[in-house]
Amino acid sequence: MRADALLSRFGYCSRREASLWLRAGRVLFRGSAVTTSSVQVDPHEVTVDGAAVPFVDGLYVALHKPLGYTCSHSQDEGAPTVYDLLPSEWLRRNPSVQSVGRLDKETSGLLLLTDDGYFLHSLTSPRHHIDKKYEYTTTADVPDEAEELFSSGSFLLKGEKIPCAPATLERLSPRHGYLTLHEGRYHQVRRMLAAVGAPVDSLHRLSIGSVSLDSLHLSPGEWIPFNPRLFTDEK
Repeated sequence: MRADALLSRFGYCSRREASLWLRAGRVLFRGSAVTTSSVQVDPHEVTVDGAAVPFVDGLYVALHKPLGYTCSHSQDEGAPTVYDLLPSEWLRRNPSVQSVGRLDKETSGLLLLTDDGYFLHSLTSPRHHIDKKYEYTTTADVPDEAEELFSSGSFLLKGEKIPCAPATLERLSPRHGYLTLHEGRYHQVRRMLAAVGAPVDSLHRLSIGSVSLDSLHLSPGEWIPFNPRLFTDEK
Protein backbone atom coordinates (compact mmCIF):
# COMPACT_ATOMS: atom_id res chain seq x y z
CA MET A 1 0.00 0.00 0.00
CA ARG A 2 1.26 3.51 -0.82
CA ALA A 3 2.17 5.59 2.21
CA ASP A 4 -0.32 8.34 1.35
CA ALA A 5 -3.06 5.75 0.78
CA LEU A 6 -2.34 4.24 4.20
CA LEU A 7 -2.73 7.58 5.97
CA SER A 8 -6.03 8.17 4.19
CA ARG A 9 -7.35 4.61 4.56
CA PHE A 10 -6.87 4.57 8.33
CA GLY A 11 -8.19 8.07 8.95
CA TYR A 12 -5.07 10.03 9.82
CA CYS A 13 -5.40 12.65 7.08
CA SER A 14 -6.39 13.11 3.45
CA ARG A 15 -4.07 11.94 0.67
CA ARG A 16 -3.49 15.61 -0.17
CA GLU A 17 -2.27 16.25 3.37
CA ALA A 18 -0.14 13.11 3.52
CA SER A 19 3.00 14.72 2.13
CA LEU A 20 3.07 17.12 5.10
CA TRP A 21 2.85 14.22 7.56
CA LEU A 22 5.60 12.35 5.73
CA ARG A 23 7.97 15.30 5.49
CA ALA A 24 7.52 15.86 9.22
CA GLY A 25 8.82 12.34 9.89
CA ARG A 26 5.62 11.17 11.52
CA VAL A 27 5.50 7.87 9.60
CA LEU A 28 8.04 5.07 10.08
CA PHE A 29 8.24 1.82 8.14
CA ARG A 30 10.37 -0.87 9.77
CA GLY A 31 11.89 1.86 11.92
CA SER A 32 12.87 4.21 9.08
CA ALA A 33 11.12 7.45 8.18
CA VAL A 34 8.96 7.40 5.06
CA THR A 35 9.20 10.75 3.30
CA THR A 36 7.69 10.01 -0.12
CA SER A 37 3.99 9.48 -0.74
CA SER A 38 4.46 6.79 -3.37
CA VAL A 39 6.59 4.49 -1.20
CA GLN A 40 4.98 1.04 -0.77
CA VAL A 41 4.60 -0.04 2.86
CA ASP A 42 3.12 -2.92 4.82
CA PRO A 43 0.57 -1.42 7.26
CA HIS A 44 1.46 -4.11 9.81
CA GLU A 45 5.00 -2.69 10.04
CA VAL A 46 4.17 1.02 10.09
CA THR A 47 4.02 3.37 13.06
CA VAL A 48 2.42 6.82 12.97
CA ASP A 49 3.53 9.26 15.65
CA GLY A 50 5.19 6.33 17.41
CA ALA A 51 2.13 4.06 17.54
CA ALA A 52 1.21 1.05 15.42
CA VAL A 53 -1.65 1.47 12.97
CA PRO A 54 -4.77 0.12 14.76
CA PHE A 55 -7.08 -2.49 13.28
CA VAL A 56 -5.10 -3.00 10.08
CA ASP A 57 -7.10 -6.12 9.22
CA GLY A 58 -10.49 -4.57 9.92
CA LEU A 59 -12.11 -2.74 12.79
CA TYR A 60 -14.47 -4.78 14.98
CA VAL A 61 -15.55 -3.28 18.31
CA ALA A 62 -18.38 -3.87 20.75
CA LEU A 63 -19.83 -0.78 22.41
CA HIS A 64 -22.12 -0.38 25.41
CA LYS A 65 -24.50 2.17 23.92
CA PRO A 66 -25.86 4.61 26.52
CA LEU A 67 -29.36 6.01 26.47
CA GLY A 68 -29.79 9.25 24.55
CA TYR A 69 -27.33 8.42 21.75
CA THR A 70 -28.33 7.76 18.15
CA CYS A 71 -26.67 5.38 15.68
CA SER A 72 -26.63 7.99 12.92
CA HIS A 73 -23.57 9.62 11.37
CA SER A 74 -25.60 12.84 11.30
CA GLN A 75 -26.45 15.02 14.29
CA ASP A 76 -29.55 16.41 12.60
CA GLU A 77 -31.66 14.93 15.38
CA GLY A 78 -29.93 17.18 17.90
CA ALA A 79 -28.67 14.23 19.96
CA PRO A 80 -25.13 12.89 20.40
CA THR A 81 -24.22 9.88 18.27
CA VAL A 82 -22.42 6.67 19.17
CA TYR A 83 -19.59 7.82 16.91
CA ASP A 84 -18.88 10.63 19.36
CA LEU A 85 -17.73 7.89 21.75
CA LEU A 86 -15.04 6.59 19.37
CA PRO A 87 -11.57 7.95 18.51
CA SER A 88 -11.98 10.77 15.99
CA GLU A 89 -9.65 9.23 13.37
CA TRP A 90 -11.92 6.19 13.13
CA LEU A 91 -14.61 8.41 11.62
CA ARG A 92 -12.28 9.23 8.72
CA ARG A 93 -11.43 5.62 7.89
CA ASN A 94 -12.25 4.48 4.38
CA PRO A 95 -14.37 2.32 4.26
CA SER A 96 -16.16 4.14 7.04
CA VAL A 97 -17.10 2.69 10.41
CA GLN A 98 -20.76 1.63 10.61
CA SER A 99 -22.98 0.12 13.27
CA VAL A 100 -24.18 -3.43 12.64
CA GLY A 101 -27.87 -2.67 12.79
CA ARG A 102 -29.14 0.12 15.00
CA LEU A 103 -30.50 0.85 18.43
CA ASP A 104 -32.83 3.83 18.75
CA LYS A 105 -32.05 6.77 21.00
CA GLU A 106 -34.11 5.40 23.90
CA THR A 107 -32.57 1.91 23.76
CA SER A 108 -29.29 1.03 25.48
CA GLY A 109 -27.05 -2.00 25.30
CA LEU A 110 -24.74 -3.97 23.07
CA LEU A 111 -23.87 -2.47 19.69
CA LEU A 112 -21.29 -3.77 17.22
CA LEU A 113 -19.33 -1.47 14.90
CA THR A 114 -17.10 -2.31 11.96
CA ASP A 115 -15.52 -1.01 8.76
CA ASP A 116 -15.82 -4.45 7.15
CA GLY A 117 -18.75 -4.28 4.72
CA TYR A 118 -18.85 -8.03 4.18
CA PHE A 119 -19.04 -8.72 7.92
CA LEU A 120 -21.76 -6.09 8.34
CA HIS A 121 -23.84 -7.62 5.56
CA SER A 122 -23.35 -11.15 6.87
CA LEU A 123 -24.79 -10.21 10.28
CA THR A 124 -27.68 -8.09 9.00
CA SER A 125 -28.76 -10.29 6.08
CA PRO A 126 -32.16 -11.96 6.66
CA ARG A 127 -30.56 -15.26 5.61
CA HIS A 128 -28.45 -15.34 8.78
CA HIS A 129 -30.41 -15.71 12.00
CA ILE A 130 -28.20 -14.19 14.70
CA ASP A 131 -30.00 -14.14 18.06
CA LYS A 132 -30.44 -10.76 19.71
CA LYS A 133 -31.65 -10.76 23.31
CA TYR A 134 -33.36 -7.74 24.87
CA GLU A 135 -34.50 -6.93 28.39
CA TYR A 136 -37.69 -4.88 28.52
CA THR A 137 -40.09 -3.25 30.89
CA THR A 138 -43.56 -2.22 29.76
CA THR A 139 -46.23 0.24 30.87
CA ALA A 140 -48.93 -2.45 30.84
CA ASP A 141 -49.01 -6.19 31.49
CA VAL A 142 -47.80 -8.46 28.70
CA PRO A 143 -50.71 -10.87 28.11
CA ASP A 144 -50.30 -14.60 28.77
CA GLU A 145 -50.89 -15.48 25.13
CA ALA A 146 -47.97 -13.31 23.90
CA GLU A 147 -45.41 -16.08 24.50
CA GLU A 148 -47.15 -18.52 22.14
CA LEU A 149 -48.08 -15.78 19.69
CA PHE A 150 -44.50 -14.52 19.32
CA SER A 151 -43.07 -18.03 18.97
CA SER A 152 -45.63 -19.16 16.37
CA GLY A 153 -43.97 -17.71 13.30
CA SER A 154 -47.34 -16.31 12.23
CA PHE A 155 -47.30 -13.02 14.14
CA LEU A 156 -47.82 -10.15 11.69
CA LEU A 157 -46.80 -6.59 12.46
CA LYS A 158 -49.04 -3.77 11.31
CA GLY A 159 -48.23 -2.64 7.78
CA GLU A 160 -46.15 -5.73 6.94
CA LYS A 161 -46.99 -8.72 4.76
CA ILE A 162 -44.42 -11.21 6.03
CA PRO A 163 -44.89 -12.65 9.55
CA CYS A 164 -42.14 -12.23 12.11
CA ALA A 165 -39.73 -15.11 12.54
CA PRO A 166 -40.39 -17.06 15.76
CA ALA A 167 -39.23 -15.07 18.78
CA THR A 168 -38.70 -16.22 22.36
CA LEU A 169 -40.48 -14.34 25.16
CA GLU A 170 -39.47 -14.94 28.79
CA ARG A 171 -41.68 -13.09 31.26
CA LEU A 172 -40.05 -12.44 34.64
CA SER A 173 -43.11 -10.54 35.80
CA PRO A 174 -46.19 -9.15 34.03
CA ARG A 175 -44.25 -6.04 32.92
CA HIS A 176 -40.65 -7.24 32.84
CA GLY A 177 -38.82 -9.89 30.86
CA TYR A 178 -36.65 -10.88 27.94
CA LEU A 179 -37.41 -11.07 24.24
CA THR A 180 -35.01 -12.84 21.88
CA LEU A 181 -35.29 -12.12 18.16
CA HIS A 182 -33.76 -14.06 15.30
CA GLU A 183 -34.12 -11.22 12.78
CA GLY A 184 -33.88 -7.45 12.85
CA ARG A 185 -36.79 -5.29 11.73
CA TYR A 186 -37.34 -1.60 12.38
CA HIS A 187 -38.17 -1.04 16.09
CA GLN A 188 -39.25 -4.67 16.19
CA VAL A 189 -39.33 -5.25 19.95
CA ARG A 190 -41.25 -2.04 20.57
CA ARG A 191 -43.72 -2.80 17.79
CA MET A 192 -44.31 -6.40 18.90
CA LEU A 193 -44.99 -5.51 22.50
CA ALA A 194 -47.15 -2.53 21.58
CA ALA A 195 -49.17 -4.79 19.29
CA VAL A 196 -50.18 -6.95 22.26
CA GLY A 197 -51.13 -3.93 24.36
CA ALA A 198 -47.89 -3.57 26.34
CA PRO A 199 -45.94 -0.50 25.17
CA VAL A 200 -42.24 -0.51 26.04
CA ASP A 201 -41.12 1.66 28.93
CA SER A 202 -37.41 0.71 28.82
CA LEU A 203 -35.35 -1.45 26.47
CA HIS A 204 -31.80 -2.79 26.73
CA ARG A 205 -29.98 -5.20 24.38
CA LEU A 206 -28.16 -7.84 26.40
CA SER A 207 -26.47 -9.93 23.71
CA ILE A 208 -25.89 -10.60 20.04
CA GLY A 209 -25.19 -14.22 19.21
CA SER A 210 -22.79 -15.67 21.75
CA VAL A 211 -21.46 -12.23 22.78
CA SER A 212 -23.12 -10.83 25.90
CA LEU A 213 -22.67 -7.37 27.34
CA ASP A 214 -22.23 -8.79 30.85
CA SER A 215 -19.24 -10.87 29.73
CA LEU A 216 -17.53 -7.79 28.26
CA HIS A 217 -17.75 -5.80 31.53
CA LEU A 218 -18.36 -2.52 29.72
CA SER A 219 -19.80 0.56 31.35
CA PRO A 220 -22.09 2.77 29.24
CA GLY A 221 -20.01 4.54 26.60
CA GLU A 222 -17.11 2.07 26.75
CA TRP A 223 -15.97 -0.15 23.87
CA ILE A 224 -13.70 -3.15 23.36
CA PRO A 225 -12.40 -5.05 20.30
CA PHE A 226 -13.96 -8.43 19.50
CA ASN A 227 -13.02 -11.31 17.23
CA PRO A 228 -15.39 -11.50 14.22
CA ARG A 229 -14.93 -15.29 14.18
CA LEU A 230 -17.24 -15.38 17.17
CA PHE A 231 -20.04 -14.70 14.71
CA THR A 232 -18.87 -16.42 11.52
CA ASP A 233 -18.47 -19.67 13.47
CA GLU A 234 -22.12 -19.48 14.54
CA LYS A 235 -23.56 -19.39 11.03
